[in-house]
Amino acid sequence: MLRALRRVSDRRRHVDGEYGWLFHPYTGDELVAIDCETTGVDTRTAEPVAIAAVKVRGDRVLTSESLDLRLQRPATLSGDSIRIHGLRGVDLDDGEQLERALVRLLDFIGNRPLLGWHLDFILAVLDRQLRPRFGFDLPNSGIDVSQLYFRQLRRSHVEADAAGLRFETVAKSLGVPVMGRHTALGDAVTTALMYLRLERTAGARHQEA
Repeated sequence: MLRALRRVSDRRRHVDGEYGWLFHPYTGDELVAIDCETTGVDTRTAEPVAIAAVKVRGDRVLTSESLDLRLQRPATLSGDSIRIHGLRGVDLDDGEQLERALVRLLDFIGNRPLLGWHLDFILAVLDRQLRPRFGFDLPNSGIDVSQLYFRQLRRSHVEADAAGLRFETVAKSLGVPVMGRHTALGDAVTTALMYLRLERTAGARHQEA
């Protein structure tokens, strides 16, 4: 609810500005799967170290149309986060300056709908960086693939705990290969593939009904 209210306020203030086009309704046929690797799991303090996005058109993941950014080392980079994503300080020596990376991200995703695994977390991390620099949160509509999977389980009368659904486990259950786990681009591509598989399953169930 708070995010929706912010979107209305942001649109009112920015609709005639440089990024006003982001607030226009999307009329195309593409989605964008996004992911980011971060310094932690607390959205109040986590900072991005890598951001990636890949376009989805129809039933295809367009890996040739992707964005894969490593950022400059944030001050909060720690050994715990390095053990997850494998990006050490030295790996970020040539990383992109954060504001420039955010500009590239906005230009790439445009006003397309977004896909993400635990999308709220991704958006919270990105919005905390976007708002002080650009004055708005990402206005895009979005689909959380973990929640989409959970809803399909519930419709199939399968007992499941949404909080306990693991990325690798869900990918395996859907027959989707995990592409470079804990890399931003790999996770974005895998998330897109899981979404397409879920959509095909839902479509087949609808036809049977």
